[in-house]
Amino acid sequence: MTTKAGAVVPAPDTAHRPARWVRTRLTASPSAALLMAALAFVTVFLAAAFPRVADRGADAALRDYVGHQGLNLTSVQVTTRTRPADTAAELDSIQRTITERVGRELTLSPAGEAYGTKAQTEGKMFNPGYARLSDNTPPSMTVLYLHGLADRVTLTAGAWPGPAAPGGPLPIVVSEKAAETIGIRLGDTVDNDGPGPAPKRSSLVAGFYRVNDPLDPFWDDLGCPARACLTLGAMGGGKWQTTGFVDGGSVAALARWGSGGDNFWRLPVDPASLRADRLDRTRATLASYQTGSGATALVDATKRIDLHATSNLADLLTRADARYRAAMPLSAIGPAGVAGAAVVVLVLAAALNTDRRRAEIGLLRARGGSRGGVLLRLLGEGAATVLPAAVFGTALALVLLPTPRWGYAVLAALAATLLALLAFPARAALLWSRRRAPGGWRRVIGELAVLAVTVAAVAEVRRRGVGHSGAGVDPLLVAAPLLLAVTGGLLLARVEPVVVGRLAALTGRGRGLIGFLGLARASRDTSGRRRPSALPLLALLIAVTTAGFGATVLDTVDHVRTRAARITTGGDVGVAIPDFATLPESFTGAAGQLPGVRASTGVRVEPDARFIGADTEYTAASLVVVEPTAYAEIARTLGVGEFDPAKLAGASGGPDTPVPALFSRDLAKRLAAGAPEVRLPGGSRLRTTVAGTLTATPALPDPGKPFVVVPAGPVGERLPELKRANKWFAVGDPDPEQVRAVLRDGGLTQPTGLAKLIADEAVAAGKATHGLPPGYTVHSSREAAAALADDPLQLAAGRLFRYAAAAGAGFALLAVLLTLFRAAPERTAVLARLRTMGLRPRQGLALIIAEALPQTLAAAVGGGLVAAAAVGLLGPAFDISTLVGAAVGDALTPALMPVLLPTAGLALLVCCGVVLETLVAGRRQIATELRAGEQQ
Repeated sequence: MTTKAGAVVPAPDTAHRPARWVRTRLTASPSAALLMAALAFVTVFLAAAFPRVADRGADAALRDYVGHQGLNLTSVQVTTRTRPADTAAELDSIQRTITERVGRELTLSPAGEAYGTKAQTEGKMFNPGYARLSDNTPPSMTVLYLHGLADRVTLTAGAWPGPAAPGGPLPIVVSEKAAETIGIRLGDTVDNDGPGPAPKRSSLVAGFYRVNDPLDPFWDDLGCPARACLTLGAMGGGKWQTTGFVDGGSVAALARWGSGGDNFWRLPVDPASLRADRLDRTRATLASYQTGSGATALVDATKRIDLHATSNLADLLTRADARYRAAMPLSAIGPAGVAGAAVVVLVLAAALNTDRRRAEIGLLRARGGSRGGVLLRLLGEGAATVLPAAVFGTALALVLLPTPRWGYAVLAALAATLLALLAFPARAALLWSRRRAPGGWRRVIGELAVLAVTVAAVAEVRRRGVGHSGAGVDPLLVAAPLLLAVTGGLLLARVEPVVVGRLAALTGRGRGLIGFLGLARASRDTSGRRRPSALPLLALLIAVTTAGFGATVLDTVDHVRTRAARITTGGDVGVAIPDFATLPESFTGAAGQLPGVRASTGVRVEPDARFIGADTEYTAASLVVVEPTAYAEIARTLGVGEFDPAKLAGASGGPDTPVPALFSRDLAKRLAAGAPEVRLPGGSRLRTTVAGTLTATPALPDPGKPFVVVPAGPVGERLPELKRANKWFAVGDPDPEQVRAVLRDGGLTQPTGLAKLIADEAVAAGKATHGLPPGYTVHSSREAAAALADDPLQLAAGRLFRYAAAAGAGFALLAVLLTLFRAAPERTAVLARLRTMGLRPRQGLALIIAEALPQTLAAAVGGGLVAAAAVGLLGPAFDISTLVGAAVGDALTPALMPVLLPTAGLALLVCCGVVLETLVAGRRQIATELRAGEQQ
């Protein structure tokens, strides 16, 4: 470089480079950058987490529902006819082929797989000395070849059967328990055809075995391998039945013995592999193997044109899908409220950030910055803070909540990221829009549009309903509570400043200064305008409404579930016994004295009675014999079949004197013709007179046919056999274990004859519970309600509601704190000036609380009212049967405590947050402001 004088000036080694905008801005305001990153992280994490939580709950509910149905209903059953040349090796080959093909599309459970051959007809056992029941029917047996039998049973006597000799008996092994019951001896040649022409079927008992685990579901559809089963006939008789097994070399002989055989392969689908998002694909696959391309492929691969596959799993999946779809709308309401609160908080943060940097953005424009250039700089600044936090939040949600699908979670996280990233530049762009007068018709038109959408959504919800089986999620229906909250927030935003301003004016007439200043500041925004921002109020109201609505749903579900359990039980505790038994008076007296029993009574229920009207037509009915006073108290407590016990009084007289009776409503039309009569199965007759009608009665929660309720005293005098109770009911809070102990000590009846055989059979089948013989059952409404609630689908819905309430409360608190942070400099200056005039620190704290309290209380009260209104408007349209666990007709109704508790809790949380913020930051800011004043 040369000057005019000719002197040479050396060029600088490096040119001047301005500092990078993003780095400069982040270092100039690190606290604001960190707060924005934290807000983005929390919002994106929740956006990604809620879909993951919903997916995990749906999968868990599906697997639990299917897993409790047993192997038979969850398996693919493949069958073919047995060919004369079939061998065990041929069955093994087919097993490998179909397992390989089916396993490509369905995950199978090897532990439950079973295959073999079953005889088409059973064989009777005509040997003299074999046990027979009263009707002299000989015992019978089914014969199978089962692959891998030796792995599941233990040989206790004899030897494993070998291949059948041509023309000889079929070698089998049977259970040692069956042999003891029927009288089979080792080495017996069993006559399977009885008297008649030759050739006859026979089988040779080569050995006895013991099943390692008789209650293993593996044996469910394989006959009676562990013992001799009692099979009852239609006319009251019965016979013993068991299962014998042959060697793999006797498959063809088994088919000849059984007049044909069926090869079978059971392929259980692993419930842990099922996914709620692939139910349609799984059902299509199952249908394909039954009547589609999959079935054709199996036929081609096995060369068995008679191969046929069946499965009940598709029907199970359809029912599970209907349950899931019914619960989806109820589960999505909470996350929808959280999404609304999150949007409001992000927009509020962008608005406050824009107000804080309004002068800076204006300066950039004044110095020649273009709109696009300024917006790109703001976008880059946001990307530096938002994107890393969003990536970290999304990754954390994916890691902490593992589930196979990630699409919805990533989409939700992406939407939240874009909103957090674009909210500030979009709000800044509005600074350059044409100035309009505040208020005007634009806001009115927008609010009317929101009101119209809300009305339409509520009307649609009431028309179509929510939570019905198979309904699925409709965004409009799910958003209805959120829209009600938004509408209520907009209305409250118009009313609250006016009310607070009037209160400030009234307070200003008094002596105190704190209340007036706090209310006056609360009625204006940070810029001093008459109408403050509606966003903090809207966030608070959405949170309160979501929490109140969710709490009402959960509270109603709990109460309805408890009531359904009590109705099913017939009280708080109910005792049922077998048909051959009766409950002695010693039991009913001792059980009625147990702690917690408020009212109890023994009841006689005769399910096979007949109602005979004056028209002499018979109607099958149940006769219920009760003690009127105690039974009426139970009915009143349950709210089912309530009646005045005096209606069943006054039946003294001879045997022909009619007794007062309460009839079910479906018999009402036949009562006008004259006095009806009830006939018992033994031929006894009971004349009755009409004392009233009932729609239901506690002893028969689901009668299924008409019933008649009569008093025990008069009926017992006429028909002594009806004095013996076979059911017992109680209300109060008794311990069911104590009732079971009393029943074990003095309430059992020892069966005899066929009843004893039935009882022993039930014990062998593992049907005894709580130390009571089979048929004796103590039902508890507490245990029934717990069983109904122990459903992953209900638990997942409840968790989502609670998580949503907590997240909404957090966003509401954040909205209030953001508003306080934005107003902190101006408020600090006011407090500092007032401090110089003698304002004490405690009064400064009271001033800040007085400023924040009106908005918090208004949102709490308004949110509670909106939540109650939402329940009142939308409640009748909600079907909560899926969440209850039983079919119920109850609807959501407004209740005080479910709305009051979350409302008060959220208001208290916000107030505590305000106080904490003031104590932490207020004193330091005031001291800084005072020092700045001294320096000036």
